[in-house]
Amino acid sequence: MTQANAPHKRDRVTDTRLSDTAHWIFDLDNTLYSAGANFFAQIDVKMTEFISRYLSLQHDEARRLQKQYLVEYGTSLSGLMAVNGMDPAEFLDYVHDVDLSMLKPNPQLRAAISALPGQRLIYTNGSKGHAKNVAGHLELFDLFHGSFGIEDGGYIPKPKPKPYGIFNQQFGVKPQQAIFFEDNLRNLKVPHDQGMITVLVTSDEDWSHEPEDVRPSGAANITDPAYDHIDVITSDLGLWLTERIRPLLNY
Repeated sequence: MTQANAPHKRDRVTDTRLSDTAHWIFDLDNTLYSAGANFFAQIDVKMTEFISRYLSLQHDEARRLQKQYLVEYGTSLSGLMAVNGMDPAEFLDYVHDVDLSMLKPNPQLRAAISALPGQRLIYTNGSKGHAKNVAGHLELFDLFHGSFGIEDGGYIPKPKPKPYGIFNQQFGVKPQQAIFFEDNLRNLKVPHDQGMITVLVTSDEDWSHEPEDVRPSGAANITDPAYDHIDVITSDLGLWLTERIRPLLNY
Protein backbone atom coordinates (compact mmCIF):
# COMPACT_ATOMS: atom_id res chain seq x y z
CA MET A 1 0.00 0.00 0.00
CA THR A 2 1.48 3.35 -0.99
CA GLN A 3 1.47 6.45 1.15
CA ALA A 4 -0.87 8.12 -1.33
CA ASN A 5 -3.69 5.67 -0.63
CA ALA A 6 -2.79 4.57 2.88
CA PRO A 7 -5.78 4.98 5.22
CA HIS A 8 -3.59 6.30 8.06
CA LYS A 9 -1.08 9.03 7.18
CA ARG A 10 -0.06 10.00 10.70
CA ASP A 11 -0.33 8.29 14.05
CA ARG A 12 1.79 9.58 16.89
CA VAL A 13 -0.44 8.54 19.80
CA THR A 14 0.99 6.08 22.31
CA ASP A 15 -0.98 3.13 23.67
CA THR A 16 -0.58 4.64 27.13
CA ARG A 17 -2.39 7.84 26.13
CA LEU A 18 -5.15 5.88 24.43
CA SER A 19 -5.63 3.57 27.39
CA ASP A 20 -6.06 6.64 29.63
CA THR A 21 -8.80 8.11 27.41
CA ALA A 22 -12.14 8.54 29.14
CA HIS A 23 -13.96 10.89 26.72
CA TRP A 24 -14.42 10.09 23.01
CA ILE A 25 -15.70 13.17 21.14
CA PHE A 26 -16.89 12.95 17.53
CA ASP A 27 -17.83 15.63 15.06
CA LEU A 28 -20.80 14.59 12.91
CA ASP A 29 -20.76 15.59 9.23
CA ASN A 30 -17.92 14.14 7.14
CA THR A 31 -16.61 12.41 10.28
CA LEU A 32 -19.14 9.73 11.24
CA TYR A 33 -19.56 9.13 7.52
CA SER A 34 -17.10 9.60 4.68
CA ALA A 35 -16.96 12.94 2.92
CA GLY A 36 -16.86 10.86 -0.26
CA ALA A 37 -20.61 10.32 0.18
CA ASN A 38 -21.05 13.95 -0.91
CA PHE A 39 -23.95 14.23 1.55
CA PHE A 40 -23.09 17.68 2.88
CA ALA A 41 -23.41 19.11 -0.63
CA GLN A 42 -27.18 19.05 -0.12
CA ILE A 43 -26.89 21.25 2.96
CA ASP A 44 -24.49 23.57 1.18
CA VAL A 45 -26.99 24.09 -1.66
CA LYS A 46 -29.85 24.68 0.74
CA MET A 47 -27.82 27.32 2.59
CA THR A 48 -27.43 29.25 -0.65
CA GLU A 49 -31.14 28.92 -1.38
CA PHE A 50 -32.10 30.18 2.07
CA ILE A 51 -29.72 33.16 1.95
CA SER A 52 -30.93 34.08 -1.54
CA ARG A 53 -34.54 34.08 -0.38
CA TYR A 54 -33.95 35.65 3.04
CA LEU A 55 -31.86 38.56 1.75
CA SER A 56 -33.50 38.83 -1.70
CA LEU A 57 -30.19 38.18 -3.47
CA GLN A 58 -29.39 36.56 -6.78
CA HIS A 59 -27.94 33.06 -6.48
CA ASP A 60 -24.32 34.04 -7.20
CA GLU A 61 -24.38 36.90 -4.71
CA ALA A 62 -25.97 34.70 -2.06
CA ARG A 63 -23.29 32.09 -2.68
CA ARG A 64 -20.50 34.63 -2.34
CA LEU A 65 -21.93 35.96 0.92
CA GLN A 66 -22.39 32.44 2.26
CA LYS A 67 -18.70 31.66 1.77
CA GLN A 68 -17.62 35.05 3.08
CA TYR A 69 -19.54 34.50 6.31
CA LEU A 70 -18.12 30.99 6.60
CA VAL A 71 -14.56 32.31 6.55
CA GLU A 72 -15.18 35.35 8.73
CA TYR A 73 -17.54 33.89 11.36
CA GLY A 74 -16.84 30.15 11.38
CA THR A 75 -20.25 29.26 9.95
CA SER A 76 -22.56 30.96 7.47
CA LEU A 77 -25.25 30.88 10.17
CA SER A 78 -23.12 32.91 12.56
CA GLY A 79 -22.58 35.58 9.93
CA LEU A 80 -26.29 35.81 9.18
CA MET A 81 -27.04 36.21 12.86
CA ALA A 82 -24.29 38.78 13.50
CA VAL A 83 -24.74 40.91 10.41
CA ASN A 84 -28.35 40.39 9.40
CA GLY A 85 -29.97 39.70 12.79
CA MET A 86 -31.45 36.41 11.61
CA ASP A 87 -33.29 34.02 13.94
CA PRO A 88 -31.43 30.70 13.52
CA ALA A 89 -34.36 28.30 14.01
CA GLU A 90 -35.87 28.63 10.52
CA PHE A 91 -32.45 28.46 8.86
CA LEU A 92 -31.48 25.25 10.68
CA ASP A 93 -34.82 23.59 9.98
CA TYR A 94 -34.54 24.42 6.28
CA VAL A 95 -30.92 23.44 5.61
CA HIS A 96 -31.14 20.19 7.60
CA ASP A 97 -34.24 18.96 5.78
CA VAL A 98 -32.25 16.68 3.46
CA ASP A 99 -32.27 13.21 1.93
CA LEU A 100 -30.35 10.76 4.11
CA SER A 101 -30.61 7.79 1.77
CA MET A 102 -27.09 8.20 0.37
CA LEU A 103 -25.62 7.60 3.83
CA LYS A 104 -25.02 3.92 4.56
CA PRO A 105 -24.43 2.43 8.02
CA ASN A 106 -20.89 1.19 8.62
CA PRO A 107 -20.93 -1.99 10.76
CA GLN A 108 -17.20 -1.78 11.49
CA LEU A 109 -17.55 1.79 12.78
CA ARG A 110 -20.54 0.83 14.91
CA ALA A 111 -18.67 -2.08 16.45
CA ALA A 112 -15.60 0.07 17.10
CA ILE A 113 -17.54 2.92 18.75
CA SER A 114 -19.65 0.55 20.84
CA ALA A 115 -16.46 -0.97 22.26
CA LEU A 116 -14.96 2.34 23.37
CA PRO A 117 -14.62 2.52 27.15
CA GLY A 118 -15.84 5.66 28.86
CA GLN A 119 -17.99 8.53 27.63
CA ARG A 120 -18.94 8.82 23.95
CA LEU A 121 -20.17 12.21 22.70
CA ILE A 122 -21.14 14.03 19.49
CA TYR A 123 -20.13 17.69 19.08
CA THR A 124 -21.40 19.31 15.88
CA ASN A 125 -21.76 22.78 14.40
CA GLY A 126 -25.12 21.54 13.16
CA SER A 127 -28.23 21.35 15.30
CA LYS A 128 -28.96 18.64 17.87
CA GLY A 129 -31.89 17.54 15.73
CA HIS A 130 -29.56 17.12 12.76
CA ALA A 131 -27.17 15.06 14.89
CA LYS A 132 -29.98 12.77 15.98
CA ASN A 133 -31.32 12.38 12.44
CA VAL A 134 -27.97 11.67 10.78
CA ALA A 135 -26.40 9.54 13.52
CA GLY A 136 -29.68 7.69 13.91
CA HIS A 137 -29.81 6.93 10.19
CA LEU A 138 -26.22 5.68 10.43
CA GLU A 139 -27.32 3.38 13.30
CA LEU A 140 -24.87 5.09 15.66
CA PHE A 141 -26.89 7.54 17.77
CA ASP A 142 -27.82 4.99 20.43
CA LEU A 143 -24.12 4.44 21.16
CA PHE A 144 -23.56 7.99 22.43
CA HIS A 145 -24.08 9.30 25.93
CA GLY A 146 -24.88 12.82 24.75
CA SER A 147 -24.78 15.26 21.85
CA PHE A 148 -23.92 18.95 21.65
CA GLY A 149 -25.30 21.12 18.85
CA ILE A 150 -24.75 24.69 17.75
CA GLU A 151 -27.66 25.84 19.93
CA ASP A 152 -26.00 24.41 23.07
CA GLY A 153 -23.03 26.73 22.57
CA GLY A 154 -25.23 29.80 22.19
CA TYR A 155 -24.92 29.52 18.40
CA ILE A 156 -21.19 30.19 18.67
CA PRO A 157 -19.47 27.69 16.35
CA LYS A 158 -16.26 25.75 16.44
CA PRO A 159 -13.45 26.81 16.13
CA LYS A 160 -14.16 29.72 18.50
CA PRO A 161 -12.88 28.75 21.98
CA LYS A 162 -15.96 29.58 24.07
CA PRO A 163 -18.26 26.71 23.04
CA TYR A 164 -15.55 24.12 23.68
CA GLY A 165 -15.47 25.29 27.29
CA ILE A 166 -19.27 25.09 27.51
CA PHE A 167 -19.13 21.58 26.05
CA ASN A 168 -16.46 20.42 28.49
CA GLN A 169 -18.36 21.81 31.46
CA GLN A 170 -21.70 20.36 30.37
CA PHE A 171 -20.35 16.83 30.02
CA GLY A 172 -17.61 16.92 32.64
CA VAL A 173 -14.89 16.40 30.04
CA LYS A 174 -11.31 16.36 31.31
CA PRO A 175 -9.26 17.41 28.26
CA GLN A 176 -6.14 15.47 29.28
CA GLN A 177 -8.26 12.31 29.10
CA ALA A 178 -10.12 13.14 25.87
CA ILE A 179 -9.78 12.51 22.15
CA PHE A 180 -11.47 14.63 19.48
CA PHE A 181 -12.35 13.35 15.97
CA GLU A 182 -12.94 16.02 13.27
CA ASP A 183 -12.76 16.56 9.52
CA ASN A 184 -11.97 20.27 9.86
CA LEU A 185 -8.34 21.18 10.49
CA ARG A 186 -8.99 24.45 12.30
CA ASN A 187 -11.62 22.91 14.61
CA LEU A 188 -8.95 20.73 16.21
CA LYS A 189 -6.68 23.57 17.33
CA VAL A 190 -8.57 24.35 20.55
CA PRO A 191 -8.88 20.66 21.57
CA HIS A 192 -5.12 20.28 21.01
CA ASP A 193 -4.34 23.38 23.06
CA GLN A 194 -6.57 22.03 25.84
CA GLY A 195 -4.55 18.81 25.92
CA MET A 196 -6.79 16.46 23.94
CA ILE A 197 -5.64 13.89 21.40
CA THR A 198 -6.65 15.17 17.96
CA VAL A 199 -7.71 13.00 15.00
CA LEU A 200 -8.22 14.53 11.55
CA VAL A 201 -10.59 12.44 9.41
CA THR A 202 -9.99 12.91 5.69
CA SER A 203 -11.22 11.36 2.46
CA ASP A 204 -9.34 10.79 -0.78
CA GLU A 205 -12.70 11.27 -2.54
CA ASP A 206 -13.29 14.47 -0.65
CA TRP A 207 -15.89 17.07 -1.45
CA SER A 208 -15.91 20.11 0.75
CA HIS A 209 -17.92 23.29 1.04
CA GLU A 210 -14.91 24.78 2.81
CA PRO A 211 -11.48 25.92 1.57
CA GLU A 212 -8.84 23.24 0.96
CA ASP A 213 -6.61 24.59 3.74
CA VAL A 214 -9.47 24.21 6.23
CA ARG A 215 -10.61 20.70 5.38
CA PRO A 216 -7.92 19.28 3.09
CA SER A 217 -8.57 16.29 0.87
CA GLY A 218 -6.39 13.38 1.86
CA ALA A 219 -4.16 15.59 4.03
CA ALA A 220 -1.38 15.28 1.47
CA ASN A 221 0.88 17.98 2.96
CA ILE A 222 1.16 16.68 6.51
CA THR A 223 4.67 18.12 6.93
CA ASP A 224 3.20 21.61 6.72
CA PRO A 225 3.28 23.44 10.10
CA ALA A 226 -0.49 23.85 9.82
CA TYR A 227 -0.75 20.19 10.84
CA ASP A 228 1.40 20.46 13.97
CA HIS A 229 -1.65 20.27 16.24
CA ILE A 230 -2.85 17.01 14.67
CA ASP A 231 -1.89 13.71 16.31
CA VAL A 232 -3.59 11.30 13.92
CA ILE A 233 -4.66 11.55 10.27
CA THR A 234 -6.86 8.81 8.87
CA SER A 235 -9.28 8.36 5.99
CA ASP A 236 -10.90 5.31 7.63
CA LEU A 237 -12.15 6.07 11.13
CA GLY A 238 -13.66 2.63 11.74
CA LEU A 239 -10.44 0.90 10.73
CA TRP A 240 -8.23 3.17 12.87
CA LEU A 241 -10.41 2.65 15.95
CA THR A 242 -10.44 -1.10 15.37
CA GLU A 243 -6.68 -1.34 14.89
CA ARG A 244 -5.71 0.92 17.79
CA ILE A 245 -8.39 0.34 20.43
CA ARG A 246 -9.17 -3.36 20.12
CA PRO A 247 -5.67 -4.50 21.21
CA LEU A 248 -5.97 -2.32 24.32
CA LEU A 249 -9.21 -4.09 25.26
CA ASN A 250 -7.62 -7.54 25.04
CA TYR A 251 -10.09 -9.11 22.62
